Amino acid sequence: MGGLTHRVEKRGFDILTNGTAGFFMTVNIIVGTQWGDEGKGKITDLLSVDMDMVVRYQGGNNAGHTVVIGDNTFKLHLIPSGVFYKNVLCVIGNGVVIDLAVLLAELETLKKKGISPDNLRISSQAHIIFKYHRDLDTAQEEKKEAGRIGTTSRGIGPCYVDKYNRRGIRIGDLYNEKVLRSKLAWNLEEKEFMLNKFYGMKVSYDLEKLVAECLGFGRDIKKYVVEESTSVIHKAIKEKKSILMEGAQGTMLDVDHGTFPYVTSSNPISGGACTGAGIPPNAVDKIIGVVKAYVTRVGGGPFPTEIEGKMQDELREKGGEYGATTGRPRRCGWFDGVVMKHASKINGLTDLAVTKIDVLSGLDKIKICTAYEYNGKKIYDFPTDIHRLAKCTPVYEEVPGWSEDITKVSTYEELPINCKKYLEKMAELAECKVSMVSVGPKRKQIIKL
Repeated sequence: MGGLTHRVEKRGFDILTNGTAGFFMTVNIIVGTQWGDEGKGKITDLLSVDMDMVVRYQGGNNAGHTVVIGDNTFKLHLIPSGVFYKNVLCVIGNGVVIDLAVLLAELETLKKKGISPDNLRISSQAHIIFKYHRDLDTAQEEKKEAGRIGTTSRGIGPCYVDKYNRRGIRIGDLYNEKVLRSKLAWNLEEKEFMLNKFYGMKVSYDLEKLVAECLGFGRDIKKYVVEESTSVIHKAIKEKKSILMEGAQGTMLDVDHGTFPYVTSSNPISGGACTGAGIPPNAVDKIIGVVKAYVTRVGGGPFPTEIEGKMQDELREKGGEYGATTGRPRRCGWFDGVVMKHASKINGLTDLAVTKIDVLSGLDKIKICTAYEYNGKKIYDFPTDIHRLAKCTPVYEEVPGWSEDITKVSTYEELPINCKKYLEKMAELAECKVSMVSVGPKRKQIIKL
């Protein structure tokens, strides 16, 4: 592909007038800017075609990426979206936690649909989710220890707890039976005590059965496992390959910078790519924030711009807002500029990829939150203390909508004027240029700017 011949700056947009060549630098990070479910799967899949490597850097199978290819819909939970391209090396990094049964089922589904996963690599340093992690997750939710936070009960949080408590079991341990057996024996003793004595459950785990199962899993995935995933990634960086780092969930679910405790157990933000894949910050060239044209979230927690009543139901149905992993209905709200500003600041966004703007077609008026009101004063910085946040009310700007169907639009110029104004307002609130606009779920329904 040739280089760019001309670049035009226009009100927060970076319009590339000769294709998209040159858009990608060496290391690109793609992040969700809201509470997850922004459409990262489609954008990652779209960008992957121009990549040499795609790396998943955090989270587990508590998140799902939905990719539509022709008549096939793929829901990926652990494997990077780049797996659909044979020339793209896909890496599950050290920061990911892996449920091996889920991973193998995902691999089998891909094979049955004619997709070879031979371009997959798995870090030996990634931690493994066991049944006792899932049981702990369920027990903690039922006990409502700190208020029910609405986890997916996939065992993600308890697995990360074991990791940071230095008692976790990693992929590499599958290939040392003595070490595996010792670690499992200790963990089973501790988890049985906790679950039975504190949580009042009646569980018993079979050590020998679990060891045999793990050794079998180890054999099944051995061809994909690499001892030093960081070396694989750094080699690609040194060779100036194009690399895409993809995370799960979104900025507002970040354990440090989100709506704690209604968050995930890791760091989905751009900084999480450095630890979850083992790359230095100065290797990063571009940080792409995926942002839905409205806002959704799953589970409990504060949600300032949530829409009440029939309007929310209609938006949910039109946008297909149900969790890719759990099928749970998502809560829907108007676009939140305060959240957008927070995400832009925390991640250091260089570009925005806007999704699902077609869902807003047909609305006479659209609300955009530009600030919060707290104790009678306007505030523009997101309050991460949920007790303060609960007292905030959104300050809305109402803008005219558009009635045209935009799902077949292929250029920015063809978009309705009010749609373009809406995008420009999003760019203004994000203090960041819009580089892509998705106008439908399929691969080709994208406008590159």
